[in-house]
Amino acid sequence: MPFIRRRTMYATLSWAIAAFALTAAPALAQTRDVSSGFNPQQLLTNALQWIDGLGPLGAIAFIGIYIVAAVAFLPGSILTLGAGVVFGVIAGAVYVFIGATLGAALAFLVGRYLARGWVSSKIANNAKFHAIDQAVGHEGFKIVLLTRLSPIFPFNLLNYAFGVTGVSFKDYVLGSVGMIPGTIMYVYLGSLAGNLATLGAGDAPANPTIQWIIRIVGLVATIAVTVYVTRIARKALDQALASPGDVGG
Repeated sequence: MPFIRRRTMYATLSWAIAAFALTAAPALAQTRDVSSGFNPQQLLTNALQWIDGLGPLGAIAFIGIYIVAAVAFLPGSILTLGAGVVFGVIAGAVYVFIGATLGAALAFLVGRYLARGWVSSKIANNAKFHAIDQAVGHEGFKIVLLTRLSPIFPFNLLNYAFGVTGVSFKDYVLGSVGMIPGTIMYVYLGSLAGNLATLGAGDAPANPTIQWIIRIVGLVATIAVTVYVTRIARKALDQALASPGDVGG
């Protein structure tokens, strides 16, 4: 029976992840349309060069572009690295964090109010999924924090995915502090490039120490969030299976 319960839990979570991906797939496909000749990395590199010539207004423009990139599934890594070149490590990290947090919050709201109803209607009679969703919602801050610490979770897709879970908007935004270590590290790596042309060519500056720190922090966070989510999901599923009102299939 424990094996069957685990299979049921993993199947339910897999279905949820698939639903999240299908919800965001159209926007992602539009930004990756190779046949149209659209090159998001080059587009963002050009934007960084434009920002570099704006002076004091460059910070505002950068934050605005980062928000758009987060919502539109554009690669934020080039912007994060570029911030180190244009603004330096401290200011660049601050601007990246502001832009990423605001962009993530907007994507979360889009996912919640445009997709949440559809997903909820699909799982309305599934008490097991509802129990897991509520359990994740109650532990939202910790889960968001851990996923933000781990680079293995795709930033843009995760923004929309959290919108269709029970995580509160407050916990979601507060959990964004988990982006700070990675933001500082990548902005610093970008600052080592010295110029935007290097970043545009796809040659990220190498610093073995920083890269190993990023890998280790990401690995620890990935293991932690996997174990933590599995534990609370199993607990919620056990409670749902024990409940006489369980009508889920």
